[in-house]
Amino acid sequence: MAKYEHTVTANEEGLTINQILRQNYKFSSRFRTKMKYQSLVDLNGSPAPGYIRPAAGDIIGVRLPEETSDFTPENIPLDIIYEDDDLILVNKQPGIIVHPTKGHPEHTIANAVMYYMQQSGQSFKIRFANRIDMDTTGIIIVAKNANAQNDLSNQMRHNAVIKKYITLVEGTIDEDHFNIDLPIGRPDQVSIRRTVMEEGGKDAFTEVKILERFESDEYGAHTLAEVILHTGRTHQIRVHLSHIGHVIAGDELYGGSTSLIPRQALHAYHIEFTHPATGEYMVFETDLPEDIKNAADLLRQ
Repeated sequence: MAKYEHTVTANEEGLTINQILRQNYKFSSRFRTKMKYQSLVDLNGSPAPGYIRPAAGDIIGVRLPEETSDFTPENIPLDIIYEDDDLILVNKQPGIIVHPTKGHPEHTIANAVMYYMQQSGQSFKIRFANRIDMDTTGIIIVAKNANAQNDLSNQMRHNAVIKKYITLVEGTIDEDHFNIDLPIGRPDQVSIRRTVMEEGGKDAFTEVKILERFESDEYGAHTLAEVILHTGRTHQIRVHLSHIGHVIAGDELYGGSTSLIPRQALHAYHIEFTHPATGEYMVFETDLPEDIKNAADLLRQ
């Protein structure tokens, strides 16, 4: 069973276990309640109440409750780029959604992680710290426990998680670096399509940096761009870029052509965050998938 361990310092003598844990860990109030009522805290290997005042050199341990998910395990390939006791980072392929829905109850990343969990002899509840669209590729984070998920969610609420994408859009974007600060909403609850909505929309802020411009006789003008999300609205990049007249190549929902690539050319290639357990600042990047690379190569010919 995974656990956190902390050795009491001389400066912490006189404090209670609860006070020491509050100083050193950002446990949620829900998890602190579980710690109390499920006796998840140890002192030198034995269960101990939170009001005890340990001595310097004593070891406080916090055990995590055993959990699991009940998704149907499916042998779907997973490109795992990092894993530890708290997190799994997956480089998601196109054509698969992250979490089961009414329309897609199976064949999801959750089903793939469930299979991987069983094959690797692990047991944890699958919690996604972020999600990307079915035909968007790139990095998603699976939290293995509630504390990791809560901490990452809090980082995202405070814009402390940096998420960068690479996308290929139709047309030539003249500006090298600019921002799009326009609210996004869902005008029709029947359709998944979003749009810029000055009234009723939620704040959305996207930063765009141009990487390369293409002029192709066969496919027309295109632009390769890095996009940094400063908010996390559904379809945010797709909506903002299509709104300014540069729909993502292959994005049929927002009017893009599939002549160059059969799905939206959008890849979540970079993420930065503070590890919820260790406090280490983590940076991960993945290469562009082959279909976007091939599309760019065709435009260069």
